[in-house]
Amino acid sequence: MVLQLYRLTTFISFVIFLTTIASSAVAQGPEGARATTELSCSFSMEKDETAEPCHVPFPKGCLVAQIPGTTQPWTSISKGGRLQCRFDEKKTDWKTNIVGTCGRCQSVRCSAQFSVRFDCSGQP
Repeated sequence: MVLQLYRLTTFISFVIFLTTIASSAVAQGPEGARATTELSCSFSMEKDETAEPCHVPFPKGCLVAQIPGTTQPWTSISKGGRLQCRFDEKKTDWKTNIVGTCGRCQSVRCSAQFSVRFDCSGQP
């Protein structure tokens, strides 16, 4: 009985080991995949306040990364509270300037974060 328990434990350990190896091999990016750098700007405000525009820093020599498989900029907007936010279409050119704006805070406190991923692989 003890021998069967030992064999079962050994077998399960071996399966877990193989699963771990297989999942780490899959987790690696495809050959030629580029690393990205994420920069953001964020702010908070009180009820009925409207924040100033939020300028995401643009690293020298980098390009805005695209969502894999699309031509869309790789961005995200996280917000807390009752608040409408967006990237400003008039002030954002995605080459040198990225600006996020939000409307008036409609809850006790609001916060927002505008994040953009950059491809800096062309940097020396």
